[in-house]
Amino acid sequence: MSAHRGGRRGRRGGHGGGHENEERWLLTYSDMITLLMALFMVLFSISSVNTSKYKDLQKSLQDAFSGKILTGGKQVMNSGSDGKSPSDQASPAIVPIKPQIGNTSTSSQKAKDDREFRKIKAQIDAYARRHGLSKQLQTQIARRGLVVRLLTDQVVFDPGQAVLKAPALPVLTGVAHALNIDKTHPIMVEGHTDNVPISGSQFPSNWELSTARASVVVRFLIHTGIDKFRLGAAGYANLYPVASNSTAIGRSKNRRVEIVLLRQDQQITPDIPGNG
Repeated sequence: MSAHRGGRRGRRGGHGGGHENEERWLLTYSDMITLLMALFMVLFSISSVNTSKYKDLQKSLQDAFSGKILTGGKQVMNSGSDGKSPSDQASPAIVPIKPQIGNTSTSSQKAKDDREFRKIKAQIDAYARRHGLSKQLQTQIARRGLVVRLLTDQVVFDPGQAVLKAPALPVLTGVAHALNIDKTHPIMVEGHTDNVPISGSQFPSNWELSTARASVVVRFLIHTGIDKFRLGAAGYANLYPVASNSTAIGRSKNRRVEIVLLRQDQQITPDIPGNG
């Protein structure tokens, strides 16, 4: 009885294990199908092309090798040698920079300045001759530029004063118009005195007097239309005489205002951040 029951259990158990073994391959098969589908999806996504970007890239390459952007681009597209020598090819787009010779540029600019100074000098000299001011109004082309020397006695200022006299107005106007022919040269106005200590004046010394006279002339030149950024003022008291201070004539020559039309390579602007 018991053996019969054991045989029945053995047959039932053996039948169930065989069924499981027979269906196990389905799991492997389904996993393989899933992996293949994933692989196909990845390959498909890689193979898809952005048409617009592809066209942009194509156009960029065509322009680059067409010779419009880079000289010699067409040669890149050709296969092998085209039989042309290097000298037959287009010149390089970038021309090597040649070093500039400073002396040549400086001498050329100096020659140009001298031509302009001679032209202005001729006008001022002619004006001085017409008005009988050749002794009071003189010009000189110097190393630093065109110097217009205006003696102050009896024309520009009274002794010890920094107020323009009436006869000075037409003279300075004529000088200003001549200086303004060229509107690029900087202009420095310098006041000078003799060596006689100042007394009975609002100015404590010749320093203040010479500086005030230069500033008054600058204001007048601005009034005539000269750009204020071209102008500068300085007072040197009696430091730079042009004649001996031992005689009355020499001292009268030293009392002067000089309007200097500077050369292009000279500056009157102070060194401030952003100004060169």
